[in-house]
This record gives sequence, C-alpha cells and structure tokens, in this order.
Amino acid sequence: MRSQVVIVGGGFGGLYAAKALRRAPVRVTIVDRTNHHVFQPLLYQVATAGLSAIDIGEPIRRVLRRQVNATVLLADVTGIDLDGHRVDLASGGILEYDYLIVAAGAGHSYFGHDDWAEHAPGLKTIEDALEIRRRILLAFERAELADDPAERTHLLTFVVLGAGPTGAELAGAIAELARHALRADFRRITPGDARIVLVEGGDRMLSSYPASLSTKAQRQLERLGVEVRTGEMVTGIDGRGVDTSADRIEAATVLWAAGVAASPLGASLGTPLDATGRVLVEPDLTLPGHPEVSVVGDLAAVTQDGAPVPGVAPAAMQMGRHASRNIERALDELPTEPFRYVDRGSMATLGRSSAIATIGGLRLSGFPAWAAWLLVHIVFLIGFRNRIVVLFEWAKAYLTYGRSARLILFRESED
Repeated sequence: MRSQVVIVGGGFGGLYAAKALRRAPVRVTIVDRTNHHVFQPLLYQVATAGLSAIDIGEPIRRVLRRQVNATVLLADVTGIDLDGHRVDLASGGILEYDYLIVAAGAGHSYFGHDDWAEHAPGLKTIEDALEIRRRILLAFERAELADDPAERTHLLTFVVLGAGPTGAELAGAIAELARHALRADFRRITPGDARIVLVEGGDRMLSSYPASLSTKAQRQLERLGVEVRTGEMVTGIDGRGVDTSADRIEAATVLWAAGVAASPLGASLGTPLDATGRVLVEPDLTLPGHPEVSVVGDLAAVTQDGAPVPGVAPAAMQMGRHASRNIERALDELPTEPFRYVDRGSMATLGRSSAIATIGGLRLSGFPAWAAWLLVHIVFLIGFRNRIVVLFEWAKAYLTYGRSARLILFRESED
C-alpha cells in the first residue's frame, strides 16, 4: 500500500513539494482554503491595476492535472493531530497521513494593533489586492467629485507603511499610475498632483539589500515623486490618516506593508515558535520529535550561517522540493539530509525601467536590474497562458503607460 503524503497549503512551498513527488511511490493530497495558486511577487501589480487577478493565479487542479498520484481538496484546515497522524478539516472531515508537509504560509502582523487592519489593508492574497485596487481608484474618483480643495488633497494622499520590497513596489506603482496612466482621464483634478508617502521605521528602506542599493532605490522612487520617510514609527492609524513618531499624515488611503506573521496553524503543532510565530524546525525541516512532519515556506524558521533564511518565494520552492526529497529518502530507508538554501539573488522593481537586484556578486540598479526582474518573473510565473498575457501587458504598459485592469469592484455594503 502506498504511503499517504498530505500537503497543507498550495503556495510556492506546497505546490513545489507536490510536483517533486510526481514520480514517487506515494499518494499525494494537497489541501488549500482557495482553489488557486497565487504568484505573490506580482500581487502589487494587481493592486495597482497593472494586471488582472487571473494573470497571476492558476487553479491548483489545473497545475497538477497530469500528476496522477495527486489529489486536490478545497478545504480549510483547523488543526493537526501529530500523535494521531491526522489533519482536521473545518467540514468535520479528517485526512490521515504517513507524511505531512505543512506549508500554510503567513499573513499580516499589525504588532498587536489588529484594529489598524480596517484602515490599512495588507497585501497577501488576491482578495487583498482587489481591495487595495478598489481603494486607490476610488480615491481618484472621489477627488474628482470633491469641491473642497482640502478634501481633494486628503483624497489624493496615499501612505504606504513599510519600505521592504512590497512597500517600495507598491509606492512606485501608485506613483506611476497617478503620474502617467491616469494623467489624461480626469477633468477636475490633476492625478499627477497625488502625494505618495512611503514610511519606514528603520534607518533605511529595503534594509535586506546592501546600503548602496537602498540609496539608489530611494533616489529612483524620489524621481517618481514618492516621498520616502525613514526612522518614523507608526503610532496610530484611523480612517483619516496615520500618526507617526514624527507627525500626523492626513491620507484617505493607507496601505500596510510593515509586518508579517506566520499562519496560526503553526501554533497548533505544539512545538517551539519564534517571535513571529514561525515553527523552529530541525536542519532537515522536520518537527522535533516528529520526523514524518516537515514545515516549509514562510511558516518555517530556518537559520543558515547565523542568519535566518528569508521568507521569499525561491526559499519556499527550495524547501518544498527538499522536504519531498527527504520523504523519498525515508521511503528508501536512507537518512534525511539537512536543508541548504541557495541564494540566487534578490530583486525589487520600483517603476518603469527602475529596479535594484543582487545576483551572485553583482549589484545592479536601473534598467539592467529591471530587465533581469522581468525575465525572472516571467520564467517562474505558473502557467503558459499567464506568461504570454503578462508579457503582453508589460510590453503594452511600457509603450503606452496604460493600465488595463482598472475596474472598481464595489462591496455589497457600498453604493
């Protein structure tokens, strides 16, 4: 009888783990609360009307349709019974396993101020991206309606909190949307007058990059018209703006890119966690005392050469594949191998022809980094159709500054 492998989560870690087991003598069940895999590095482009949601998402069933040993379930996991080797589902069902890979990912962390979430949405899912897009586009529409100059200024002020890659990319994309894509579309306002403020609590933006690249990135954003403010901690957020340790910023649209927290599913495992809720795993990514259970991706706290492995897509992919290889080794009664992250570089795009990148020993900025960013993201995007569509949309946007996904989707409670 074939061993049963259950994978919780259809993100990069879970999906690559499942695909790595396609020729293994096991039965694979991958369970996720959504039916699709999302290419998270491009979520900010959905949030700023550059791409449609379907351009960066792919149904998990479609991705694994030719993998005959894989079953996909749309379900919400509520708990894991390590001793009973079972996964509990919200529907009341259970999944029994011989091997388990937990790739539940991470969500937003508001550092104990969960009430801020209402006023400052984060960006982790397609639903988040659509909500942010709605807020950004509505701000311009409402400014067009406003007669009071002060209210127009308030509506045309956008604040992004957190200057990591997501925050920097969001700020740059909003600036390009306002200065170029919307430039000729309004009659009573000038979209290019929008104020975009990027706030960072640390002493520099993109702190995971070398200081020289951080400086270049800040200059590139400032050329786009983004106001970069470092060394300012957020002390309060409400429906009218943001309070920082320096002053008050009145803004109708506030976006959160300042912190993440691991999935609460990690806490249900009953093993030690780090300060952000990630599971402290063994060197081979298994749980202490449970070699049949692996934790991968953003939920795993892994240290290498004295530094934490970053919570980025390439790391999750590598962890997923490694966990699957160790399952195959265990089936062959071979010892598991420790995980070793291979850092092939980091990239962040800041706007048209603007980006920074570290690739091996190279440090790139400007157009060369931007071209490298385009190539890498097209290669790793899931689905041939998505690659073609995204490449076309980027080419069109480069030539025309256009944004083709500018529909505003109202919530039921709104007019």
